[in-house]
Amino acid sequence: MVTSIRGAAAIVGAADEVSPDGVIDVPLRELEARVIRAALADAGLTLKDVDGLCSCTGGTLMHSVELAEYLGITPRFTDATQTGGASYGLYVEHAAAAIAAGLAETVVIVYASTPRAARRRGEKGMGVFATPERIEWETPFGVMLPISAYALAANRHMSQFGTTAEQLAQIAVDTRKWAALNPRAHLRDEISVDDVLNSGFLAEPVHKLECCLVTDGAGAIVVTSAERARDLEKPPVYVLGAASAASHTMISQMPDLTVTPGAVSGPAAFAQAALTPDDVGVVQLYDSFTITVLLALEDLGFCAKGEGGDFVGDGVLAPGGELPGQTTGGGLAYTHPGAFGAFLLVEATRQLRGEGGPRQVDADVALAHGTGGVLSATSTVILGSEATL
Repeated sequence: MVTSIRGAAAIVGAADEVSPDGVIDVPLRELEARVIRAALADAGLTLKDVDGLCSCTGGTLMHSVELAEYLGITPRFTDATQTGGASYGLYVEHAAAAIAAGLAETVVIVYASTPRAARRRGEKGMGVFATPERIEWETPFGVMLPISAYALAANRHMSQFGTTAEQLAQIAVDTRKWAALNPRAHLRDEISVDDVLNSGFLAEPVHKLECCLVTDGAGAIVVTSAERARDLEKPPVYVLGAASAASHTMISQMPDLTVTPGAVSGPAAFAQAALTPDDVGVVQLYDSFTITVLLALEDLGFCAKGEGGDFVGDGVLAPGGELPGQTTGGGLAYTHPGAFGAFLLVEATRQLRGEGGPRQVDADVALAHGTGGVLSATSTVILGSEATL
């Protein structure tokens, strides 16, 4: 009986595709296929090696099966669970468990979306947040999703704990410092706290420069057994711990606006990895908004609840900081096609392999933490350069 996935699987391939202007105007299936092949090539594998596929791009009923058919493969393990930006860490958890149980050997996890290209083509839709429940119970009261939800969380945190606008703005400032080191980032100009505070509110107290991008993009990783990983081209990045959690769908039903499901998934992932936040050398946190990052840091145990403002206020996440975070430039400056979780895993893998270039940090353990919905679901993945860390 499999009781732990610690060290049973490893990420052996990683790839993403972004565009300087944020637009990739190709059919979605083509973009998915391109980034999958790039990730497999990175691992020294081909589609013939794949017996597992995880994806929920487009939100169709049987997406992973439809994609497998397009690719011409017949995987014995598929997963299309949809938890927004948390889906991709959840897929790592499920893939590692499937591999440990002998249900699959090599699993591809992929995400692609082209909202900017769709907008240029004049395509319109109500969006993923237009559920019947929200339309009935939240939309009539002026809720503009997703930003209104995060504004509620930020307001509550500021009211309850005294968190300041300057502290939240520092997260955006630090992220741009990383983007300035990344030639593939969409926004590379460094900004100041004053720049953030003077950028105007989109939903008070959230300023424009505290909000994620809307770009086209795709990301994919390849997960295989630790045994097979040792024979492949790139250094394996081992899955040491992974856990997921969810607490609500509508922001009006969030049990506590200052506590996300990361308070469940984080400790569970650390317990599985037999590690603590002190062991983590680099974090890739979902930064849909600055408040998302602050709440994640608290819930994952990097600081106590209510102390996130002080923790981030002195540039702890910036280049040279004690806890480097969002080293691509994140969803605030690198890319954000709608669900950034896959890109967190790609960058965590590259950092542990030493492939970060000018933004490389010194780390043996990386944490990737995805957030989906309106702080609704989380997935926490702890990765290591060695299986026995």
